[in-house]
This record gives sequence, structure tokens and C-alpha cells, in this order.
Amino acid sequence: MDAIQIAIPLAVGLGVSAVVTPPVARLARALGFVDQPSERSVAHRPGIPLLGGVAVAIGFFAALGTGFVLGDLPVLPSHLVGFVTGAGIILAVGILDDRVGLGAMTKFGGQFLAALIAVGAGYKLGHITEPISGTTFLLPQVMVWVVSVLWIVGVTNAINLVDGLDGLATGVGAIICITLTVILVQAGQIFGAVMGVALLGGLLGFLPYNFPPARIFLGDTGALFIGYSLSLLALEGYRQVTVITFVVPLLALAVPILDTGLSILRRLRTGKPLFTGDRLHIHHRLLDRQGSPRAAVLQFYFLTACFSLIAVSFTGLHGYVAGPCLVFVVILTLRLLHNMGVLSLSASEELPSSQSAANAEEEQP
Repeated sequence: MDAIQIAIPLAVGLGVSAVVTPPVARLARALGFVDQPSERSVAHRPGIPLLGGVAVAIGFFAALGTGFVLGDLPVLPSHLVGFVTGAGIILAVGILDDRVGLGAMTKFGGQFLAALIAVGAGYKLGHITEPISGTTFLLPQVMVWVVSVLWIVGVTNAINLVDGLDGLATGVGAIICITLTVILVQAGQIFGAVMGVALLGGLLGFLPYNFPPARIFLGDTGALFIGYSLSLLALEGYRQVTVITFVVPLLALAVPILDTGLSILRRLRTGKPLFTGDRLHIHHRLLDRQGSPRAAVLQFYFLTACFSLIAVSFTGLHGYVAGPCLVFVVILTLRLLHNMGVLSLSASEELPSSQSAANAEEEQP
């Protein structure tokens, strides 16, 4: 693919998202889609409009449409219909949740429905190839569906869980999006690459309004849409070649996935329901250490970018080299996160919300 197929959709997504965000914010206020801070909120600033995800989605679809106008994208109709239908369900669930607050099971039901549609459309992990001998293993159809659906729902919620600081999910999503787009270009997946730059444009156009101190929030609408789109981008880029190939998107999404895993382990260890929130996520711990939302967000960006660079470098590894490199990365990662104090499963370290709120409000103008 040439530079025009990348640059123009990126510019359209960025421009449209940037232009529509202010009117979306005004509409959100008029319709009552505004944030109501809870005890877990970092900054107690009531009245910030939600529905930022609508602006991101509008920019994304405008950019994707531009990609089709520039030339026929090699995409199966089922892939396109599956993505759009699933994205529509995710956006509807997010909008309802931002307005009336859906229960956890209702939200998961919508996510599983969207994931089932996507897998049925062809976004799935069908077989893997052992990287050393080159032996290919076909996965049973039941496992294909189970693993693929869990991947989509898991990544969708992982991005939603990191949406705890101004600009965090937007910036992290953009960094991961760049990584997956590079991998898609390397794999020759033109449609996937255009999807990637379209999403990147939508995120970059929205980020100036969402960076600390935010004037509009993504809301569940945006966080779920970003997570869903990234999960399908990863499956689109996964060409079912080797085990290490699937490790690449895992590395790109390592920080939000690790945060989700630690959250589940904490709740299992303390006997709390899995859907109970706490203030021990990685971004909360970074905020406690940094004392500033902007500094915490930038450090989270840095962590994500490091894993993304590792992910891209892994695309060139094969055979016996890949395994030891992966082990080395895991060891270094665990050491780094241990030094940062984010691996603790103790619930006793949770700070009172008022303390973090005070830290967060130090930066507000």
C-alpha cells in the first residue's frame, strides 16, 4: 500500500474527530450525558460531558469511508459487515451505560453478542504454527470460538478498565493502534491497516480535548469501542502463522491485559465479586507515586510504548531465538513492575479517594 492510503484516511479521521468533538460535548450536556463522580473517581469534577466515544467513532467511520473512496480495499464483505454490526452493538451498549448505568451482566451480554458476530464474520484464531519446527496445529472449532470470543471481550474490557485518568485510554489506545497498524502493514493486510489509521485518526483528533485536564470524557461508549476495535485489529493482523506471531499483539496490549489480570486475582484473593471496583489499578498506583494525573498518564504512555516497541521487534524473530527473547522480556517486565509497586495483590494499600482526588485537582486550572 502507498503513503496516500495511509495519510489521507489518517488526516480525515483526525480532522473529523477534532471538529465534531465540541458539538458532541454540547449535545452530551443537553441530553444529560455528564459524569457523576463516584468514590473511585480520581478527580471529583461533576458535569464533564461523556460521549467522547461518539466523536471518535464518527472520525473513524469517516476515515474508513475515505479509504474505500480512494480505492477498492481487499476485504471480505462478511468482515466489513461483522465489524460494523459488532461496533454498532458496542456503541449502543456504551451509550446506554453512560446514560442510565447498565448492570455488569447486561454490558457483558452486549459484548459477547458483538464478539460472536465478529467471530462468525471471520475474526478468529483458527490454527497456530509451532515456530521452531514449523508444524501447524488446527484448533477444534469449539476452541476457535471460545478463544476468539474471550480475546475480544477480554481486550474490550481491558481498555475500559484503564480508562481511569484523563486521556489515559485515548493515548494508550493510540499507541497500541500505531503498533498494530505497523504489524498489519508488514503482513500486507491493507484493509486492516486502513482500519488502524482510521482509528488512530479518530483518537488523535479527540486526544487534545481529553488530555489532562479533560474537557470531555470517552465514557464507556468510547472505552468499549476502542477496546473492541483493537481486539479485531489484532485478530486481523494475526495471520495464523506462528505462536510467536500471536505473542506480538499480546505484547502490544500487555499493560492493559496485565492490569485486568491483576484486578481479577485481587478480587479472587479477597473474596470480592469480580465486578467490584477498587483503586488498585496500575494507573491509580502510578498516580499515588507521581502525585500528578498528567505525570501518571505520561508514565503509562511510556510503559505502553515500550511494550509496543518490543512487540514490533518480535515480528522479525523466528525459530530458537524467539523463545529465549520472550522469556527475557517476561523476566524484565516482572522486575520493572515489581519495582514500580504495581504487582501487589494487597487490598490494604488502597488510598482514600479524597487523597487521590486532592492530588488530581492540583493540576486543574
